[in-house]
Amino acid sequence: MTRPANPFRYFKSSPEVIRLAVLLYVRFPLSLRNVEDLLFERGIDVCHETVRQWWNRFGPLFAADIRRQRVSRMRGFRQWRWHLDEMYVKLNGEMVYLWRAVDHEGEVLESYITRKRNKSAALAFMKKALKRHGKADKIVTDGLRSYPAAMRELGNLDRQETGRWLNNRAENSHLPFRRRERAMQRFRQMKSLQKFASVHASIHNHFSQERHLVDRQTYKTRRSAALAEWQSLAA
Repeated sequence: MTRPANPFRYFKSSPEVIRLAVLLYVRFPLSLRNVEDLLFERGIDVCHETVRQWWNRFGPLFAADIRRQRVSRMRGFRQWRWHLDEMYVKLNGEMVYLWRAVDHEGEVLESYITRKRNKSAALAFMKKALKRHGKADKIVTDGLRSYPAAMRELGNLDRQETGRWLNNRAENSHLPFRRRERAMQRFRQMKSLQKFASVHASIHNHFSQERHLVDRQTYKTRRSAALAEWQSLAA
């Protein structure tokens, strides 16, 4: 059996430095130059364009590893409730829509970018989420008519739930992305927006420990475990 190729083999910097740069840029609302300055303070002299190259190359790789582990843990889980919602994002002055599927624990399962907010867009988004994560026990949506139209075609309309405050879980999940969007001074291409939304969701999920629900010691234990898993990604 052949071993998988080392993804860091053509890079002079160590994997630890690359993981740190990607973590700082994607997880926190920092610009590329902010990350360059923080790395320099730690004795690591790299250009901000190098940070851009690293996140473009390794961000999707790390996110895929995190997502794969998450899917393997949650498949077959009973009473899995999804919350679906869409938010607008400005792209060079044009309005596009970021569709998001969030589970009952507040973790973003899927992110999908479309130019329209109609039945075909909702159907493409839901097909992608269902194919990757399997079926949900209940699917909570807002009053957008595109959702029942798409779910009727998929044959799972009986699983839909709609209520005034039922979808707050999805609404709150938009806040970290909005903070990151302001730091990046918006996006300019559909491809880069789709890539960053997916990578940001996975990395945010990985380090989201529900700090307000657990005691300090439990939080520290979970944070250490998440950081240890992060340092082993693509190893």
